[in-house]
Amino acid sequence: MRSSWQTWVAQLKHDTYALYLASRDPRVPWPAKIIALLVVAYLLSPIDLIPDFIPVLGYLDDIVLVPLGIALAIRCIPTDIWADCRERAADHVTSDLPRSWKAVVVIAAVWGGVLALLAAIILRLLGDGTAFSSAPVIQPDR
Repeated sequence: MRSSWQTWVAQLKHDTYALYLASRDPRVPWPAKIIALLVVAYLLSPIDLIPDFIPVLGYLDDIVLVPLGIALAIRCIPTDIWADCRERAADHVTSDLPRSWKAVVVIAAVWGGVLALLAAIILRLLGDGTAFSSAPVIQPDR
């Protein structure tokens, strides 16, 4: 049997995808679309108001702000449209269809670029020790 925590997380995943679908539905009013997109973007973004590495507080924004944002967005979406989006989300989330490989490739490319940049900086620092020195070196006259 699933714990209440697991049920809550599964519901959050389901509602997040339903919000994404609602944000793309032409029947949803623009203010609701904007709120839904902001909530989904914040949830999927690696940038948080409070960084996750800060003990306890790091996850507090995810535990409090995301459900509040989802609740606000749901209140702005007409009930019949929200029910339709939840139904479509349930079909997608429970299916065994492959997920977006394009997103995986883009994320892997970004991380690969960041790692390559860090490696280049470290190699340059280790090579001559003047990687970030912009002042000219003045040699004494002999």
